[in-house]
Amino acid sequence: EDELSQYLTDPYQDDDPAVIVVALGHAIKHKGVAQVAEAAGLNRESLYKVINGKVQPKWDTIHRLMRALGVHLSVAA
Repeated sequence: EDELSQYLTDPYQDDDPAVIVVALGHAIKHKGVAQVAEAAGLNRESLYKVINGKVQPKWDTIHRLMRALGVHLSVAA
């Protein structure tokens, strides 16, 4: 999970939401779309639309996906 956390931190620092979604998509595919969809409470079709860039996910969806991947967002000044 530390490796995944670092993998997602770098795109977040890019400050481009599309880059973050692409990185999330790679992590989701690596862990398994069906497993992540179930853990996040999403259907696979909706999740595929997110990771393929067909829809822009809401913050709630991103948060649920991160939790399903076992990573947490933290804020620092």
